[in-house]
Amino acid sequence: MAGFPLKLIVGLGNPGDEYARTRHNAGFWFVDELAARHGGTLRPDRRHHGDIARVQIGDAEVILLKPMQYMNRSAGPVGSVADFYKIEAGAILVAHDELDLPVGTVRLKESGGHGGHNGLRDLIPRIGEAFWRLRIGIGHPGDKAAVVDYVLTRAPAAEDNGIRAAVTTAVEVVPLLLADGPQKAMNRLHTKNGE
Repeated sequence: MAGFPLKLIVGLGNPGDEYARTRHNAGFWFVDELAARHGGTLRPDRRHHGDIARVQIGDAEVILLKPMQYMNRSAGPVGSVADFYKIEAGAILVAHDELDLPVGTVRLKESGGHGGHNGLRDLIPRIGEAFWRLRIGIGHPGDKAAVVDYVLTRAPAAEDNGIRAAVTTAVEVVPLLLADGPQKAMNRLHTKNGE
C-alpha cells in the first residue's frame, strides 16, 4: 500500500513542436521523464484529449497525463480523466512552470489559487483547488508585460539546463512522495534546493 494516495500526475504544457522546448512546457518535460524512468509510454487518447500512460512506481500504479489542448484549456482533459477514473482532486498532482520561483528550484504545494498561471486558472473551476502542485521554477523576466513572450520562448542554454535539472530532481522525488508522503518529499526537495 502506497504511503500517499496519488492516482493521477498531470504535466501542463502546450502541444505542438513550436512549444516543445519553451519554458511553459516544463510540466510536459516532467511527465515525459517520469514515464521514461518508470517504463511508461505516453500514447494519444482521443476520448480524453491527452497523451496518457500508466506506470508502476514502487507499490503505486499511477496515471500520467499530458493534456493535448492549449494551456488555458487544460481542464477539459484533466477533468475527463479524473471523472472517468473517479479520481478526487486530492489524489492529483499537477506539474507546471512557476514564474515566482528561481530557475532550478522545485516546490511541492497542496492546494491554493492559480497565481496567474493560465493552466491552473482553467483547472480550478473544473476540479477545485485541493489538488497538489509541483512548481518548477523558470524565473521571472522582471517585467509583467514581458511574461507571455518569456514563457513561450526557449530559455538560454544555462537556464534551460537548470530547469531540466530541476525536472530531474522532481522525478527522483516521486517514489519518496508515494512511499512516505508529501512531508518527506518536501523536505528532500527543499534540501536539494539549498534551503
